[in-house]
Amino acid sequence: MILSTAPLTTTILDSQALSRTLELYLADHPRATVAEEDEVVFELPEARYSVSGEHGKCLLHLWSAERNMVRRVVSAEQKKNELALTVQRFGNAKPNILRLLPAGERSSPGSRTAERARYRQALKRILERDFPDYRADRFTSVMDLEHSMGPVYARGIMHRGQSAMAVLGVGAGESQAAVDAALTSGLLWLSSVREAMRQWTEGLMMVAPAGRSEVVRARMALIATGAGRCTLFELNEREGTLQEVDFSDGGNIQTRLVQAPDPAGMLERFADPIARVRRLLPEAEISTPSTAEIVFRYRGLEFARSRIVLEDTFRRTAETVFGLGAEETLLSDETADQFAAMLERVRESRQGEPQPKDPLWRMSPERWLESLVVRDVTALDPRLDSRFVYSQVPAFAASDRAMIDVLTCTRDGRLAVLELKANEDFHLPLQGLDYWARVRWHNERGEFKKFGYFAGREISAEPPLLLLVAPALRIHPQTDTLLKYLSPEIEWELIAVDERWREALKVVFRKRPTTKN
Repeated sequence: MILSTAPLTTTILDSQALSRTLELYLADHPRATVAEEDEVVFELPEARYSVSGEHGKCLLHLWSAERNMVRRVVSAEQKKNELALTVQRFGNAKPNILRLLPAGERSSPGSRTAERARYRQALKRILERDFPDYRADRFTSVMDLEHSMGPVYARGIMHRGQSAMAVLGVGAGESQAAVDAALTSGLLWLSSVREAMRQWTEGLMMVAPAGRSEVVRARMALIATGAGRCTLFELNEREGTLQEVDFSDGGNIQTRLVQAPDPAGMLERFADPIARVRRLLPEAEISTPSTAEIVFRYRGLEFARSRIVLEDTFRRTAETVFGLGAEETLLSDETADQFAAMLERVRESRQGEPQPKDPLWRMSPERWLESLVVRDVTALDPRLDSRFVYSQVPAFAASDRAMIDVLTCTRDGRLAVLELKANEDFHLPLQGLDYWARVRWHNERGEFKKFGYFAGREISAEPPLLLLVAPALRIHPQTDTLLKYLSPEIEWELIAVDERWREALKVVFRKRPTTKN
């Protein structure tokens, strides 16, 4: 049964209905936050959940590395982008509300608006104090769809004589993801100011919360001089102080690789769970994110994981958990039928005619695209070597636990970073830039060979290629604006694939830099 995406009110009668309701919501909001009493308690998919029915009660279990929570769910109501669950704590008859919100929505709309207004006013006041030669003007955080500006960022203009400086800041109350992504909006704001202003625009001033600018700093180091004079400051809102951050050393980034798993050894170690899954779904894709875990997917949609657990001092075994999105249930004899039924739904939903109303068809579109790229990377570029293709390569930096979509190399050994987007996303160029910088950093230090990547292949010392891939009609209109700010040292290519990429991966057009920035 396919559930409608229209706003609805659902009375939860059993665990299956709750599971489907969460599945439907998370298909559209996979990175939702979970809030209770206006406090964010979990962020998905870093946290996991399971649904069960015990003694006639529908229970929701949420957990992460920091906390554990179990609530009885009485009913669910969806309005626009929010899913509100009426829940009860154990031993407390009074109901409470557990709210699922899209990523970045961390509090009620009214409190968010007031908090952002206070930040905007404080930012303007501090800039006027610290830069007396400038006059602060037009500071706002109003939504501007024409220029892809949202309310998360405060932006304005600093005037000095016949010149101006574009300013964009992000408050301490925003998520780290919003801070990390701020440079994209900053460059778009700079472009907008240059279009509108008759006076010369010097460049861009970015303002981030104190101690949280690492990703922005690394990205700003790779922005071309076409952006003009760029500066980065950290603002301590409590003390009201600005501190300039030096990003001139672009190579000084904090990033680390993990060991490349041995495919043959992993298949042997997890032989039993692999056989069990493939009896039900022979086409299951298997990936190895670490040496102690494998992931099962079907056309990009993750449905199970097997991991090594320690039974006692001397014995280790593999346990398998299954679920869609952040849901997780232990696979056992008691849940085997539930697992088989889920696999049948996955197989049915991810093939045949497009089914945009089916949440399982909509889930993980980028991973679906990635699965096709990994299967035949030469469909995007015949220069690439299909023998060496790694997907979801961990390359952690600062607070950003990033995964490079696809890492490969050309037939002559030059590394290539592939960043994929299945839907419009103006962060595509700078996210790709971020991963490009990390790959270059590790390659300069010989770490790919050290950690077991590209075994038997001599890797070139040349900077990696950056390939940005998206369906032709899903490339964000602001992509060209952002690409012009990338440093000339980055050899990038925008690859547009046919909208029917689920049926066959076919390149429609390519775009490369025509002149040096």
